[in-house]
Amino acid sequence: MGWGKLAEIIVGKNLSGISGKTLTGIFSIGLIFTVLSFFVPLNLYVEMPAILIGIFYFFKDKLYTNCFKISKRDSIVLGVLVILILFSGSFYPFIADHFGYYVPTIKWLTEYGLVKGISNLDLVLGQMSVWHIIQAGFSNFADPFLKLNAVLLIIYGMYIVENKSWVQIIFIPILLVFSQSPSPDLPAIVFSLIILNEILSGNKNLSFLFAFSVFTFSIKPTVIWLPLFVLLYSIFISKFQYKKLIFGSLVFLLFIIKNIWTFGYPVFPFTIFDLGISWKPNPELLKASSQFAKVKTFDEQYSYAEILKFSWLDYIKNWLFLDGIKSVINISFVTSLIGFTVFSIIKRKKIISLICISILIKSILVLLFSAQYRFFIDVFFVMFFVVFFESLNKKYALLIGSGLAIIFVSLFSYPKIVQHFIPSFRLGRNLTQFEVKQVLKPSYYIYNQYNSFKIGDLKFNVSKRYPFSFDTPIPAISESYIIDYQKEMFFPQLIDKKNLKKGFIWKKLNIKEKKEVDKTIEIIKKSYQ
Repeated sequence: MGWGKLAEIIVGKNLSGISGKTLTGIFSIGLIFTVLSFFVPLNLYVEMPAILIGIFYFFKDKLYTNCFKISKRDSIVLGVLVILILFSGSFYPFIADHFGYYVPTIKWLTEYGLVKGISNLDLVLGQMSVWHIIQAGFSNFADPFLKLNAVLLIIYGMYIVENKSWVQIIFIPILLVFSQSPSPDLPAIVFSLIILNEILSGNKNLSFLFAFSVFTFSIKPTVIWLPLFVLLYSIFISKFQYKKLIFGSLVFLLFIIKNIWTFGYPVFPFTIFDLGISWKPNPELLKASSQFAKVKTFDEQYSYAEILKFSWLDYIKNWLFLDGIKSVINISFVTSLIGFTVFSIIKRKKIISLICISILIKSILVLLFSAQYRFFIDVFFVMFFVVFFESLNKKYALLIGSGLAIIFVSLFSYPKIVQHFIPSFRLGRNLTQFEVKQVLKPSYYIYNQYNSFKIGDLKFNVSKRYPFSFDTPIPAISESYIIDYQKEMFFPQLIDKKNLKKGFIWKKLNIKEKKEVDKTIEIIKKSYQ
């Protein structure tokens, strides 16, 4: 809230209430931390000044008085939401990306900041989402358990209560699945819904809303429909002015520079707009990653060779009728898109048509590149919100939300229900039983078993008998990437062997280095015996 109040001096007041200041604060802190991460690690020396400045403005401008303006009834609703969110957020993380992507990214940011060519060490680290930059900046003292998503859900609950947007309260129980980990999916969905609500409710500050939409895109590029919609809205409905796009364009430029610095290309994981950057990843590795994305599209139920033989009809049919829960999600996605398109035609409202066009463009891009459900899950929330924006009142929203809350809390508390009835839902296998101790201290994993190796000038660590490196000292490389490097006959090396911060490039293996890689893989395989 303190940073939000400070930011209003520069960008003006854009969002109202406690949640508005907090969201503006998240936006401003995200930009500041991103810029700082190019030069310094996001450690305690960055975190403490950020906290102290925020607290100073919180008390200086008496922002705490806003808390007394919430009615008693709304306070009860908000209190229940807070308890629900804190309870759900206290469980062990169960999303696989938490261990292979989120935590390793945050470790690099807190110890070194943004590292040039980091994708050469581990391709997935080239993403470096702005959400993880924010999380890294508050993970040394304020949030060592990485529960930023639970905090955001509480802010979202506050936004719903303050703006009387009761239809959105239905989403909170569903979004609880993202409360244990700093998944960028949650802010992507929440910020999208908030920006949509602001525009549908008549907020005319398009300069800020466009910048905020680009900021959301920088967190999760699969929400490309959002800045596209705000842009179309400013052109076809609002009075278009180029100056309203300047702020958002600067945010987008920062996103591009960040990607080029860590990945070598403007947008991860695409290799379009090759700028000839010397630290870009090995092309064969990128090709293999693209092929794996196609395999993941079909839930790894077909090999890449089999997919290549698909006709367009086979491609659609096999994707729609995969074995397990993924088929239900895919069919629901297509039918929802068709239904929403019909809804927009019937409504004949320009704003709904623009939302529909933006979502269709995003959906086509996802279907073309990698039609995994996690890349289009946000579309379900958006379509439901737009359809019921005006028709669902507080009473029914709270009733539906309460029912969903009971269901999802039960699933967290008794995960065997999910494991028994939906065995094809892989994430359900990682859910754990409730433990009383997690009420006082959030549950988290400690593994810390690894082997150390050296190939060329690079000394690195590999997690022992485990595919991810979530608590392995950096630099750490996943087993799967070492096998890929051996196959393609190259290996990451330091640009400056005396300074890890200077970054990584890839280098072809010589005879000595090839033997070192072979020996490394042999040791890794023996560790499983």
